[in-house]
Amino acid sequence: MNRLVWKIVIPVLAGLGATICAVMAFQFCGTQNTVIQIGAATIAGALGNQIFIFLGNRLMRLHAWLIRPRPGEVVFAFGRLPLDKDYAVQAGGKGRSLARMRQEGLPVPDGCVLLANAFVDEELSPQAKEQMLKEVNRLRGGRPAAFAVRSSALLEDSTRASFAGEYESVLDVSTDAEILNAIRSVFQSGKSTRVESYTRSQGIEENPQRLAVVIQKMVHPDFSGVLFTADPLTGNLSRMTGNFVPGLGEKLVSGQVNAQSFIIDRPSGNFDGPIEMQPYAKNLYRIAHRIETDFGCSQDLEWAVSGKKIFILQARPITTLNSYDPVNAVWNDSLKGEFLWSATNLMEACPEVLTPLTASMLPYLTQRGGPSLNVKGYPINGIIGGRFYVNISVQVSAFARLFKGDVRRTYQELSGWWGDIPAGMEIPLIPLTREEWFKGVIPELMKSMLQFSRYRKKAQQFLRENRENCRKLDLEVRSAKNGHDLFQLWNEKIFPYYRDSYLYVVSNSTDVQVKVEQELRDMVGEEDAIALMSNLGGLSHQLESLGPMAGLGLVADGKMSREEYLDHYGHRGVNEGEVAWPRPSEDPDWLDHRLAEWKLSPVDVKKMLESQHAAFEAAWDRFCLKLPAKVAYMEKRLDKAAKAARTREQVRSEATRGMSVFRSFCLRAGNILGIGNDVFFLTIDEVLPSLSTQELFVHDLIPRRKDTYERYRSLPPYPAFIRGRFDPFAWAADPNRRRDLFDAASQTTQAPGSVDDGKLLTGFAGALGVVEGTVRRLDSLEESGQFEAGEVLVTKMTNIGWTPLFPRAAAIITDLGAPLSHAAIVARELGIPAVVGCGDATSRLKTGDRVRVYGGRGLVEILQ
Repeated sequence: MNRLVWKIVIPVLAGLGATICAVMAFQFCGTQNTVIQIGAATIAGALGNQIFIFLGNRLMRLHAWLIRPRPGEVVFAFGRLPLDKDYAVQAGGKGRSLARMRQEGLPVPDGCVLLANAFVDEELSPQAKEQMLKEVNRLRGGRPAAFAVRSSALLEDSTRASFAGEYESVLDVSTDAEILNAIRSVFQSGKSTRVESYTRSQGIEENPQRLAVVIQKMVHPDFSGVLFTADPLTGNLSRMTGNFVPGLGEKLVSGQVNAQSFIIDRPSGNFDGPIEMQPYAKNLYRIAHRIETDFGCSQDLEWAVSGKKIFILQARPITTLNSYDPVNAVWNDSLKGEFLWSATNLMEACPEVLTPLTASMLPYLTQRGGPSLNVKGYPINGIIGGRFYVNISVQVSAFARLFKGDVRRTYQELSGWWGDIPAGMEIPLIPLTREEWFKGVIPELMKSMLQFSRYRKKAQQFLRENRENCRKLDLEVRSAKNGHDLFQLWNEKIFPYYRDSYLYVVSNSTDVQVKVEQELRDMVGEEDAIALMSNLGGLSHQLESLGPMAGLGLVADGKMSREEYLDHYGHRGVNEGEVAWPRPSEDPDWLDHRLAEWKLSPVDVKKMLESQHAAFEAAWDRFCLKLPAKVAYMEKRLDKAAKAARTREQVRSEATRGMSVFRSFCLRAGNILGIGNDVFFLTIDEVLPSLSTQELFVHDLIPRRKDTYERYRSLPPYPAFIRGRFDPFAWAADPNRRRDLFDAASQTTQAPGSVDDGKLLTGFAGALGVVEGTVRRLDSLEESGQFEAGEVLVTKMTNIGWTPLFPRAAAIITDLGAPLSHAAIVARELGIPAVVGCGDATSRLKTGDRVRVYGGRGLVEILQ
C-alpha cells in the first residue's frame, strides 16, 4: 500500500467510524427526545471520527513496520523506499523524486533504486547485485521487458543543481548482462570531465561522484517532452511552458531537433499549442499542478505519452529559480518567480547589506514558526542581494478574492504599509484555484490572525519583563562553557525568545494611523489632517523613537544619568537590525561623542513638542467647529491611533534590545569556535552544527564570503520596488538605471535599436542577459582548443560533451535546439546569455565577427 492508498483509507475509516458511532448513539441513547438524540449522535460521530483516524494512523505505522528495510538492504522498489530516513538521501535526487511520486499514485513507470552505498570500490557489491536482479525479475513479471538505467547522484535534481544531461543514461536494455553493463557505465560517468566541470561551475564542494542508480521500466513513447510549471527565464508563475518531439525525449534534451512548443495558462488550464497535444493537455496540467503542490516548488518535468497515457519520467526543481548561493551565502529571492517586491518600510531597520548570519535568520525563522504569510510555499518576506524586501505579490494574492479579484483595489487596502506603486507597474499574482485559496490561504490567514491576537494581548507583559529577561539571557550566554552548552541554550531559550520578539513586533504593527489620516484628509483637507496626526505622542505619552534624542538633552542638563541613558537607549542605532553591528553601549566613548555633538548644536525637544501640540490644538478647534457631529467619533479614532503608535514603538524598541542578546550569542559562538567576528560570515545553519559537534565545517569559505559581502556593500541602494528577476550588479552597471524601481519585463522587452536587414538572427530565448563579443565558430568539439575565454560560442548544436566549454563562453548561439535543450538548460544555470535554434547561425557567422546577444529576447545583432 502506497501513501496515496493511506490518504484514501484513513478518511474512509474516519467517515465509517463517525457514521457507526452516530447511528448507535441515536438508536441507543435511552430517550425519545429528538433533540437529545441528534446531539448524542453528533458528539458520538465526532468521537468516532477521531478514534478511527487514530486507528488508521496506527495501521499505517504497522504497515510501515512490516515493510521496513531489512539489514543490509540497498536496493528498493519505488513503492518501498523510506522517504523520511537516511535511505532517501542515499537514493539521490532522481531516485527519491520518482519513489515519492510513485508512492503518491502518480503515473510513474515502476522501477527500483540502487542506493549509493550499494557500490563498493566503484563496483556493485555481490549483495547489491543479488538484490538488484531480484527486483528486476519482479519488474519483468514473468514477461520480457526493456529498462532504462539512469543516474541518481546525491546532489542531482536538487534546487541547487540539476546536473541535466551530465551523467550517462542507458536506454532499452533487457538482459541481466545488459543491465549490469549499463549500471557500470552510468556509475563511471560520475568521473567524467563534464561532471567535474559542471560541479566546479556550480561552486559545489561535495563529492559529485557519489551516486545511486535508477532502473525503470522503459516507456516507448509516441511523443515525449518537458514541462516547466513556471517560466524558467522570467519566473512567470501564471503559465506552464513546454516542448515535445516525436519518439524519445533524448532528441529534445540533447538539442538534436527543434521541438514544438506549447503554453498552459494558470489557474485556468487553457492550452495554446499544436493540435496533436490538445487531447493530453488537461491531464498533463492536472498532474503537473499536483506534483508542484506536493513538492512545494516549481518543477521541471520530463513526460511521455504512450498508448494515449501520460507517464512522468522525472521531476526536479527548476534550478534557475533557486534563490540561494550556498558558497557565498547570498540570497536573491527575486529569482524564485515573477513577483513585485517592496523595501519601502524595511530599509530603516537595515539600511546596509546584511551579513550572512543576519540574513540566514529570515529563512530559519520562517521555517520554525515565525510570523510569515505564506501562499503556495512563497513567504511574504525575502532577501534580495543582502537586503530585506517584502513580497507584495504574496500579500495581494492572499487577499485578492476578498475584493473579487481586483488587484488594484486589493493593494489600496494594503498601501498603507508600502506606499503607492509607481504608475504602470503591474502586480504579478500567484495563480490560485478556488480550492487552493479556501484550503490553503484561508487557514493560513486565520492561523496568523489568532497568533497575532495572542501576542497583542501579551504585549504589556513583554514590555514589563523584557529588560530583565535580556539581562538574564545575556548572562547565561556569557557563562556558556562550551559549544554544546551554547547550542542547548539556543534551542531552549535564545531562539524561542528571538522568535517571540519578532512576533511581538509584527503583531503590534498596524496601519490604523494611515487609515485615520485618510479619513481626516477627506473631512478637513491635507493640512489639518497632518496637524492632527502629528501629535500622537502628545495624546499617549512621548513616542519611543524620540527617546534617544530627547534623552541626550536630559543627560546634558543633568536630569538623567549616563547609566540610565545607556540602559534605555544603548541598544538603538543606525543599523540595529544587523547582528554584526556593534551596539552603542559596547563603545565606552560613544555617549561622549554624542554629547559633544549635542552641545555644539543643542535641540530644544520640549519646545518642538509644545509647538506641535499647539498646531494640533488649533486644528482640533477647527475640526470641532466644522464637524461637531464627528467629534466623539474622531476622538476615539485619534486615541486608538495614538495608543497603537505608542505600543508599536515600545515593542520595537524592546525587541531590538533582544538583538543584543542574539549578538552576544554570536560573539560567544565565534569565541568558542576560534573564529571571532568571522562568525558573522557563517549562516545560522552552519553555526549551530559547528557548536554541537565542536567542528567548523565551512571555515575555508569565509574569505570568499567576505569579498562577496564587500562587493555587495559597494553597490548603491537598490530600488524601492523590484518586479521580476533582479541582478544587483547588472543594475548598478547600467548608466541609465532607475533608482526608484526596476521592472525586469521592460528590461527584457526593450528593443536592441535600429538594425539593418540581414543583421539580425532570431531563435529561442535560451538564457537571460545581453552581451557583446567576438564570435568563435566551432564546427566540431575537436576544434575546442581554439576557443578562448570571453568569446561567443557559435556551433550547430551542443550536447553533454560541450559542457566544459560553457564557463569560458561570453554567450552561446546554436543552429538547433529549444529553450529546454541542453545548451539552454546549462547556460541558464551558469548565467550565460544564450540564443538557441537560430537555424542558420553557423552559415551567417564566422570567427572574428562582432555580435550583440540578447539572450532574454532570442535575438542576435550582427555588428561587424
